[in-house]
Amino acid sequence: MAGERSTTEAEAPLDRGTIMALVAMALGVFVIANDFTALNVALPAIEHDFDVDVGSVQWVVNAYALVFGVAIVSGGRLADMFGRRRVFFIGAAFFGGFSALGALAPSLGFLIGARVGMGIGGALMWPAILGMTFAALPASRAGLAGGLILGVAGVGNAVGPLIGGVLTEALDWRWIFVLNVPVALIAVLVTRAKVHQKEELADEPIDYMGMATISTGLVLLLLALDQSVDWGWGDWRVISMLAVSALLLCSFAFVEHRAGERALIPSDVFSNARFRAACLVVLLMSAVFFSAVLYVPQFLEKILDYSAVEAGLGMLPMMACFALTSFVAGPLYDRIGMVLAVGIGTGLIAAGQVLLAILIGPGAGIGELIPGLALVGVGCGMFYPSVTTAAVTAVDEARASLAGGIVYMFQIAGGAIGLGLSTTIFTMSSEGKLGSEVSAETGVDLSAHAQAVLHGDLAGTDAAQAALSELPADVHLTVVQIVSSSFAHGVQTAFTVVAAIAVAGFLVAVGVLGRTPDPQAQPAE
Repeated sequence: MAGERSTTEAEAPLDRGTIMALVAMALGVFVIANDFTALNVALPAIEHDFDVDVGSVQWVVNAYALVFGVAIVSGGRLADMFGRRRVFFIGAAFFGGFSALGALAPSLGFLIGARVGMGIGGALMWPAILGMTFAALPASRAGLAGGLILGVAGVGNAVGPLIGGVLTEALDWRWIFVLNVPVALIAVLVTRAKVHQKEELADEPIDYMGMATISTGLVLLLLALDQSVDWGWGDWRVISMLAVSALLLCSFAFVEHRAGERALIPSDVFSNARFRAACLVVLLMSAVFFSAVLYVPQFLEKILDYSAVEAGLGMLPMMACFALTSFVAGPLYDRIGMVLAVGIGTGLIAAGQVLLAILIGPGAGIGELIPGLALVGVGCGMFYPSVTTAAVTAVDEARASLAGGIVYMFQIAGGAIGLGLSTTIFTMSSEGKLGSEVSAETGVDLSAHAQAVLHGDLAGTDAAQAALSELPADVHLTVVQIVSSSFAHGVQTAFTVVAAIAVAGFLVAVGVLGRTPDPQAQPAE
C-alpha cells in the first residue's frame, strides 16, 4: 500500500550516501537559520552606524522575513516544476550574492534591499531542502527527517547570536554577511556531489496574482503598524492602509479559488483540515518566537549594558534548548504522536513567554530571564519539527516541497506580523512612558520628535545626542535614566501582548489541531 514501510526498512541504518545527502541539506539549512538570528545582536550597531531607531532597523529583519514568507510557496512550486536540486543551486546563488551586497551596504535602504534579495534566495532554498530531505528517507522515518533538518536549524539559530556577537565586536557587523558567502558555496558543492535523486517534475504555472495579493496585503499591514506610532491610529493614511490590507488579505481566498490548480496554496492542500490547523498554530507561535529573538538581545545590550558577544551568550538558554530539543523531537514524535508532541511544545512556549512578560521589566537581570528563555527554547524545539512533520505528512508525498513551503510561509509571515505588532506596542508604550515621566520628574515637556529619537541614546545615535543636547543640562542624567526604564517598560508591555498570543496558540493547538483526523490513518479491515 502506498506510504507504508516495513519494520525492517524503518530500523535499517542509513547508508553513507544518504548520510552525506543529509549533511549537504544540513549545510543549506544552517546558513539560512544562522542568518535569521546572527543579525539580531548586531541591530544596535546598525542603529548607530546609520543613525536610525528601532522601528527603522527592524525592517532589516522584517524585509527578509516578509519576502521569505511570501515567496517560499512559489519556491516550493518551482522546486517541483524544475527540480529541487536545480532550484536549490539558484537560491544559494541569490543568497550568497545578496549577502555580499549587504556587506557593502552604504545606507539602511541599500541594506534592506540586499535583505530582500537574500529573502528570495532563502525562499528558493528552503522548500527544495525539505523536499530533498524527506525524499532521502523512507516515510516511516519522516519524524527523523523533520527533526534532523529543524534540529540543524535550531543549531544555526542557537549559535547565530554568538557568531554575530563575536563578528560585530571583533570586526564589524558587515562580516555577518561576508560569512554567508563561503558557507553557501560549500553547501552547493556538497549538494552537487552527493545529492542525486530521481524526481517527477510537475508542470504547474506560478500564481503571480496570489503572490501579489498576499504580499501587498502583508506589507500594507506592517507599514500601517509601523507608521501608526508617528501618524496616529486615526490618521487617514493609517486607516487607508489597514482597510486596503484587510481587503487584499480577505480577497486572497477568492483569488486562490479562481486560480484553481495554479493557486499559490492549492485547494487540495489547504482543504486538508490537519494541514490548515497546523498552519494557523505556526502563524501564532512564530509571532512569539520572532518577538523574543528580536527584543531579548535589545534588552540585554541596552538595559543590562551587555556587549554583542555577551548578548549572544545571553540568548543561549533559549537557542541551545531549541537546538538540542529539535534533535530529539523527531524520534519523540514517532513515539508519542502529533497531538502530544505539538501540545507539549506549544504549552512550554506559552509558559515561557508568560514568565518573560512578568519578569523582563525594569530592574530585571539575566537570572530572572533564564527560566522563561529556556522554556520557550525547549517548546520551540519540540513544536517546530513536530508541526512541520504533521503538516508535510498530511498531504500527498508529491506535494512535499510545496507543503513545506506553505508551512514556512506561515511561520515567517507570523514572525513578520509579530515583529510589526510588538514593535508598534513597544514604541507606543516606551515613548508614552518616557514623555509622561520626564514631564512629571523634570517639568520638561518633550516634543514628539524627542520622544521618538531619545531611545536611540541607548545605541549612541547622533539623533538622540542632538535631542538630549537641546534639553536643560541639569535634567540630562534624569532623562537618560528614564530613557532606560521606559525602554524596559516598553519591552515588558510588548511581551505581555505576545504572551496572550502564545496562550491562544496553545489553545488552538490542543482544541483544533489536536482534534483533526489523521489523513494517513488506514480504515480498519
